[in-house]
Amino acid sequence: MRDVAVMAIILPWAMVALRHPWIGVLLWVWVSLMNPHRFTYGFAYTAPVAMIAALVTLIGFLFTREKNHPFKAPPVTWFVLLTAWITLSWLMGLDREGQFAQWDKVMKVNIMVLVALMLFRSKLQIFLLVWVLTLSVALLSAKGGIFTIAHGGSYRVWGPPGSWIEGNNDFAVATIMTIPLLRFMQMQVTNKWLSHTFTVMMLLSAAAALGSHSRGALLSIVAMTTVLWWRGQKRVRNGILLVLLGAVMVAAMPSNWSERMDTIQTYEEDESALGRLSAWWVSWRIALNYPFGVGFSITSSELFHAFSPYGTQFGQPVAHSIWFQMMGHHGFIGFFLFLAVWVSSWRIAGRLRQAAREREGIQWVGDLGAMSQVCLVGYGVGGAFLQLGYYDFPYYVMAIVSVTYAWVRRQAWETDQPEPGGWRSLIGLAPVPPPDPVAPPAARPAGRIPAPGALRR
Repeated sequence: MRDVAVMAIILPWAMVALRHPWIGVLLWVWVSLMNPHRFTYGFAYTAPVAMIAALVTLIGFLFTREKNHPFKAPPVTWFVLLTAWITLSWLMGLDREGQFAQWDKVMKVNIMVLVALMLFRSKLQIFLLVWVLTLSVALLSAKGGIFTIAHGGSYRVWGPPGSWIEGNNDFAVATIMTIPLLRFMQMQVTNKWLSHTFTVMMLLSAAAALGSHSRGALLSIVAMTTVLWWRGQKRVRNGILLVLLGAVMVAAMPSNWSERMDTIQTYEEDESALGRLSAWWVSWRIALNYPFGVGFSITSSELFHAFSPYGTQFGQPVAHSIWFQMMGHHGFIGFFLFLAVWVSSWRIAGRLRQAAREREGIQWVGDLGAMSQVCLVGYGVGGAFLQLGYYDFPYYVMAIVSVTYAWVRRQAWETDQPEPGGWRSLIGLAPVPPPDPVAPPAARPAGRIPAPGALRR
């Protein structure tokens, strides 16, 4: 039954994507991030649903006239340069044939991000991309939060099998990145029940992140919460509430969770942490000795014996850091291009906030810029301890910020005004239409006023 339900959603929308390829991008985002077919048990589990979504999107893209250049904002330029350098690094790497599958996987992600940048233009498309991107992970996060609460945090929460975020640590950071975007969505809606639903989803997402037992996730939550608190109003009241809420959530976790978090302060006694330090040292030394990096893997014993002060004492782990991952894989140039993508995205998101302050009627632009910055904080801090340098979620955030920036620059608010009513108003895309005017009661015809005695009879 699950197989039929999943394919009943994918196939009709795939047909629509042939005519409207931007819908195919939404289908691709949903399939690649949520992996709905991995929750089935029959023919859909191994069905090439991602290939179907990509194929119909690219076919529609070839024939549509509704496309433009992708260079909407500076982050896109850095992203294209990074993509080109990654390819050059792979070609100059140590194992071109063995790493082809990973290069192919990364290129598929990057190409679809560029397709989104060329197809997306309107406020409607921006909102729908935010909703699909966020809910694709947030629904899994809510499920993980319920699991954590039901089992008292005794078991770890894992991501969809076969995805970028299958590991508990990776899933935790992806979960955390959805929280500020859920907050953006909440800020746009007027329906109180939908707003309360988003509040519950944010709390469940935080619970799922804690339930992953990820130390990086804990640091990421603290960093994001600090940014939100600092930018908010009523800091004293909100600060007290956040501390109390955090204390309750931490107190509810079991002792094995607390023991694992305590290793943040005693990392020198934890073999996992020492293994990461060893991998970071190898990445640094690779960048010094290999200008193009070594490709998509640094886990060979030869590299650890040559560059790590520990040799292979703690194994040959991956970098477990987006920053050292890029440094070891693609050298210092790859690292600085990767850094430039996110610094530039932060700056453009800041310009969106400024634009909303300078003009009335586009408050959603400022909200999106602010929450995108918080999302990038979560990725930057949490990703410092995880191998998520190629994960597509943050790149779509970059694309959303860039498309919105282009929308502001061409002053699209003058013509791009979605019609109020229906689902558009429900998701905050358009204002809620005013209620129909109530007709005044009909006037009583003039006549003789009855005597009080007549009324009593």
